[in-house]
Amino acid sequence: MQSSLSVFVEMQTPKVLFATEGKDASTPERFKADLEAHHGDSFRIREVCCDMFPAFISGVEKHFPEAQLTFDKFHVLKIINEAVDEVRRQEQQSRPELKRTRYIWLKNPGNLKEIQAATLEALQVKNLNLKTARTYHIRLNFQEFWNQPIQEAETFLKRWYFWATHSRLEPIKKSAYTIKRHWAGILRWFTSKINNGILEGINSLIQAAKAKARGYRTTKNLINMIYLIGGKLEFRLPT
Repeated sequence: MQSSLSVFVEMQTPKVLFATEGKDASTPERFKADLEAHHGDSFRIREVCCDMFPAFISGVEKHFPEAQLTFDKFHVLKIINEAVDEVRRQEQQSRPELKRTRYIWLKNPGNLKEIQAATLEALQVKNLNLKTARTYHIRLNFQEFWNQPIQEAETFLKRWYFWATHSRLEPIKKSAYTIKRHWAGILRWFTSKINNGILEGINSLIQAAKAKARGYRTTKNLINMIYLIGGKLEFRLPT
C-alpha cells in the first residue's frame, strides 16, 4: 500500500472498513468519525493491530481508549532485520566477503537456496568472528519468542533484551530499545493472536488492481477501488 494511505480492516469478516489519506494521529480520528457516522460504536473496538508508527499509535490511544494494541509481528521483526543489515553494511567496509550477502542474513535457514546455505556456513566459521554472524543469531533467537508458551513469553523476551543490549552492537542495541518502548504491545500478541496478515492479503489484491489499471489518476479513485475490492459491498437491488 502507498505510504500516504491508511486502511482499516475488520479482522473477523474480513473486510475493509475505512481507507483514507495519511498516517498520522488524525487518521484514527477520521476512522472513528466515519464509523460513528455509519452507526458503529468506537467503544466496542477492543483490539487493534498496527505497526509502530508513533503518531498513529497516539491517535489510536486517544480515540479508541478501550482498545488494546498489538504490534504486528512482521513489523517487529523488520526492526531487527534492519539492525542486522546495518551491522553487515558497516562490517563489509573491512570484510569484503560480506558484500552481496544481504538476503542470506535476512532469510531463515530453511528458506535458503543450496548455494546461499553454503555461503552462510562458510561465513559463520568461528575463527572469522564476524559481527554480522552474531547479529544473525540474535535475530534467530528473537524469532523463537513467538513460539513460547504465554506464561514464559515475557521471561524469554527479558533474556533476549539483556543479550541484545549487552551485545556491543549498536544497531542491535537500538532495536532492543525500540522493543522495550513497545513491550506491552508486543507481548499482547500472546493474548490477541492478531496480526496484519489479512491486511497484507487485501493489499496484494489492491496492488494487482493498480497494475492492471496502470495506476489511478487520483487518490480518491484508488480509495474507491479499495472499497470495491475489499469492502464486501452489497450491490443487490431491493426486491
